[in-house]
Amino acid sequence: MQLSLFRSSKTVITVTLSFTFPQKPPFIFFHSSSRAPYPKQQQQPCTSTSPIGSPTRVQKLISAQSDPLLAKEIFDFASNQPGFRHSYSSFLVLILKLGRSKHFSLVDDLIIRLKSDRYPITPNLFSYLIKIYAEANLPEKALKTFYKILEFNIKPLPRHLNRILELLVSHRNFLMPAFDLFKNAHKHGVFPNTKSYNILMGAFCLNGDLSIAYKLFNKMFERDVVPDVESYRVLMQGLCRKSQVNKAVDLLDDMLNKGFVPDSLSYTTLLNSLCRKKKLREAYKLLCRMKVKGCNPDIVHYNTVILGFCREGRAMDAVKVLEDMPSNGCSPNLVSYRTLVRGLCDLGMFDEAKKYMEEMLLKGFSPHFSVSHGLVKGFCNVGKVVEAAEVLGEMLKYGEVPHMDSWVTIIPGICEDYETERVWEILEEVIKVEIKGDTRIVEAGIGLEDYLIKKIRSRSKRP
Repeated sequence: MQLSLFRSSKTVITVTLSFTFPQKPPFIFFHSSSRAPYPKQQQQPCTSTSPIGSPTRVQKLISAQSDPLLAKEIFDFASNQPGFRHSYSSFLVLILKLGRSKHFSLVDDLIIRLKSDRYPITPNLFSYLIKIYAEANLPEKALKTFYKILEFNIKPLPRHLNRILELLVSHRNFLMPAFDLFKNAHKHGVFPNTKSYNILMGAFCLNGDLSIAYKLFNKMFERDVVPDVESYRVLMQGLCRKSQVNKAVDLLDDMLNKGFVPDSLSYTTLLNSLCRKKKLREAYKLLCRMKVKGCNPDIVHYNTVILGFCREGRAMDAVKVLEDMPSNGCSPNLVSYRTLVRGLCDLGMFDEAKKYMEEMLLKGFSPHFSVSHGLVKGFCNVGKVVEAAEVLGEMLKYGEVPHMDSWVTIIPGICEDYETERVWEILEEVIKVEIKGDTRIVEAGIGLEDYLIKKIRSRSKRP
């Protein structure tokens, strides 16, 4: 007799059973119509007394199925065979398949069966379960898993606690349940480690409960838990969010005095906060002492300070920062130059801005429209049409096509000062630039034509 299990149009499992009493145990053949058939092999004696074969063979069949429900049917069919007992690995593989496909009720049934059949359970099973619930964004089921571990007389590991805490604190409604779990974990033989404290401190800082975060930080020392760089950084970030940047700097000093080397992100947090609080002198001093304290400033640190100076109308101080960068092993990037040129333009220092824009182009950086146009417009506003044209000339020289608005800005000045030969020489370079779909030079030409027509008509009407 043949028994077929159908799960989909692509997959058929055929079970061949014989009602005779053969001298050798019969075999069950599982095959899929979507796969090439297995090569014929001579039957080997099974190590199991069950007619379905060995538990290892069943585990391989379950592992090979892409359909988790079909894998469950194979599992159930094997379970009903006399004398057959699944391996623990079969349970583990099936739980993973069902969990990833979100068949959580079937997962719960298998967990219950593991307990009732007295299988020896390893902590890895619960690590996988917690991960599955985290991926499915199910904090409540992850929390229940902690207590499920205890039901199997297994002591949860710190990694179980931390993974559950991470998931819980990512949901604001589960912050207090996470805190309760953290406080009671030691009763179940799990002692929170540094990472556990960091998770809770970070969560309370984000929630605005800085006092609780500080209490947790102090508790670490009372319970002989050694804080790390992240512990300090989390508190610094919390203090900076509350605009308590002075306390954050004090915490940095305490950190250094205890032999910790702050990481790049710690300094970024402090520099950004100092600049926003307009404490630019302190920000610059911190930038200078970073290298001495074992952390080389990177491009983010320099750009943060450059932006801080430019925002407060101190672009020449920003120039000094940019000029210091190469000697400290860091080269200015596109953001550095864009920020500085814009800051100089805001102060009306167009000649200085032009110098750094030329340096920017020389290094292969493309100025944003707002930067180049701001410089062109600035020169035109103070009557320096030649310098404005030189800016466009430099852009064309390096293959950068000026925006239409820049042409529209400079053309009236050129027409008023049409005897300036240098201006016309530069504008003749326009025809040498490849016109692309987004160049918009043609539109500038149309604008020029309209302007000239109006100019001629206005002059013809004069007496």
